[in-house]
Amino acid sequence: MLTLKNVEVIYSHVILVIKGLTLEVPEGGVVALLGANGAGKSTTLKAIAGLLGPERGEITKGIAEFNGHRLNDRMPAEIVKLGIAMVPEGRQVFAHLTTEENLIAGAHTRRNMPDIRRDIELVYQYFPALAARRRIEAGYLSGGEQQMLAIGRALMSRPKLMLLDEPSLGLAPMLVEEIFAIIGRLNRDEKVTVLLVEQNAAMALTIAQYGYVLESGRIVLDGTATSLRDNEDVKEFYLGLSDIGRRSYRDVKHYRRRKRWLL
Repeated sequence: MLTLKNVEVIYSHVILVIKGLTLEVPEGGVVALLGANGAGKSTTLKAIAGLLGPERGEITKGIAEFNGHRLNDRMPAEIVKLGIAMVPEGRQVFAHLTTEENLIAGAHTRRNMPDIRRDIELVYQYFPALAARRRIEAGYLSGGEQQMLAIGRALMSRPKLMLLDEPSLGLAPMLVEEIFAIIGRLNRDEKVTVLLVEQNAAMALTIAQYGYVLESGRIVLDGTATSLRDNEDVKEFYLGLSDIGRRSYRDVKHYRRRKRWLL
């Protein structure tokens, strides 16, 4: 469904952030993109969604394609109409609009109001907490409710592919489990394909079938979710598991990562 081939992204004509990135997201799948802060995960999603422009970024090499449509240089609204919706990091709901007005805003590329109303009720079925707060301004919702609203708002465009940027950020563990369970249901029941950017690798790999590890703008490791969970480097760097005893995380990470993955 989605293919990135040797994509490079540069900010301000100077800063090379994504360096020849290649990945694929199959239709109906959940793919995780893992990596530390600054690895380029969010930039990758913005490149797909056409959101690099406001940050003076651009795809300078390579091709991004979705169902045979080239995404390079398309406007964000065009990409939404193709069937891609993004849930940004930090929720970014419209704080002064009500919950329901936020959902209506998510359907801005659509015109059939009866269909929009039916989809609002579908969102409330997945997120009952939002139904009880439909008239409340989004700025007064809790962090978990705002994350639910951000996902629901993206659903209102009827996406074929949903890009999720750090959906667990700032949420309590129980809420994280609830959010990820709903993402899994949307994938299974609504047939929404998912590309998931997440630092919580353990949680991401519970719902993903395949994953990529991004370091300094490059894919350094990829494989099935099972193979990544069993990989010693992934265990140590991203799952917090190690058989080597208590050592300096900083020293081990920088030495082993560059020795095994980048050389």
